[in-house]
Amino acid sequence: MKAHFKYAFRAGLYLRGPVFAVIFVMNLVFVVLGSLGLLPLAAQITAVSLSGTAIAVMAAFNIVGDVSIGRRMFSAPGAYLYALTPAPRRQMLISSVTAMVVMDVVTMAVSIVSVVILSLNLASVYVGGDVFETFGILTSSPFYGLLEISPALPGYLLLLMMILFCEAMKKSVFYSKPAGGLLTGLLVVALIYVVSLSALLVAPFGTLTRFAVFFTVSVGPLGAGMYALVLLIQAAVLCVLTAKLLERKINI
Repeated sequence: MKAHFKYAFRAGLYLRGPVFAVIFVMNLVFVVLGSLGLLPLAAQITAVSLSGTAIAVMAAFNIVGDVSIGRRMFSAPGAYLYALTPAPRRQMLISSVTAMVVMDVVTMAVSIVSVVILSLNLASVYVGGDVFETFGILTSSPFYGLLEISPALPGYLLLLMMILFCEAMKKSVFYSKPAGGLLTGLLVVALIYVVSLSALLVAPFGTLTRFAVFFTVSVGPLGAGMYALVLLIQAAVLCVLTAKLLERKINI
């Protein structure tokens, strides 16, 4: 499992690694100089603009990197080595997904935190004081803050598993079907609907909103933690089903 994680990590790092290195160095220079007050106003505005653009660039290369990892499972020639490796498909799938999550989360966290710091430094010029204190960022509870954003990572993990599950279904169960593409599209809609229905489970902890046949829920810290658990369970179920499909004949 560790060896497969290493190979998957290398496949995803090939393109996004150099891009992340450039963005990291750029943001580090801007943050250090800005925190020391060595950047004039025009340079701070430029730094925030470049750092904000870097988020979109990093997100695009993360998608490319994740596709590179996914191709090792479903497309030749990497899929041949993937299929012939004497290891449980569940472990190989978890290794690949873990490599995606680690690289995506780290790169996006660094990019987003950098632009937030640069923006706060820029805002300090206009506020005329410690903007961190002004907006209560340092005095807010970290625990409740983490609870409020807790569904983000399970939701992202669920999205990855939905994509991999649909691709596995397309390459196995639907491959020989005349309308395989249509069936895959219907499966995508069905999965989105099931995820939407999961909002009903945490409706007692928040406010439920309906859009036609789909549902969304707005929740507080406690409800966010419960919703994160629901999303994580769904991702785990899709992981097990995808691993079962990978044990079958995958047409590559």
